[in-house]
Amino acid sequence: MQEHTQNHIWRLLWEYDPNGLIAVDSNFTIVLVNPAFCRMFEVEEPNILGEAASSILGNIEHFQKVWNSQQVIRGIEREYSHPKLYLREVVFPIPEEKIIACIMVDISQEYQRRQELQHLKTETVLNVREVVDNQMKVAQEIAGLLGETTAETKVSLLKIIEAVEQEMV
Repeated sequence: MQEHTQNHIWRLLWEYDPNGLIAVDSNFTIVLVNPAFCRMFEVEEPNILGEAASSILGNIEHFQKVWNSQQVIRGIEREYSHPKLYLREVVFPIPEEKIIACIMVDISQEYQRRQELQHLKTETVLNVREVVDNQMKVAQEIAGLLGETTAETKVSLLKIIEAVEQEMV
């Protein structure tokens, strides 16, 4: 494949990648972002290049850890409040360029489904507990009523037995 064609394909991948991509230098200053990152964070590239990554991302401890260790960190899940996002991140060093890069996958819908499922499970457990409590209460009431009627029956039968025995004497 010709170099021109490869560069064109790489540019297209950069433009169309649905994942947010960001690169920061040793001062944790933003040096590169792709269009998906800008859409995710509702920013424009010219306005954030040269800005501190923390101004957009908030806590950047994971970037600092990668810088210090030069090791990849995978699977970080983070919630961003503005805009409301839930992302899975992979942060990795590119030593020859002296930068840290991050791939951000938007899992907001998956996170919301997990939250809804957790809510459903919690409600189901509460409902089951309520049903069991009600059944126990009804069972106790029935047992109490059976106990009362059994006692009344016993008293009546004892009176009949006593009356019959007196007649026999």
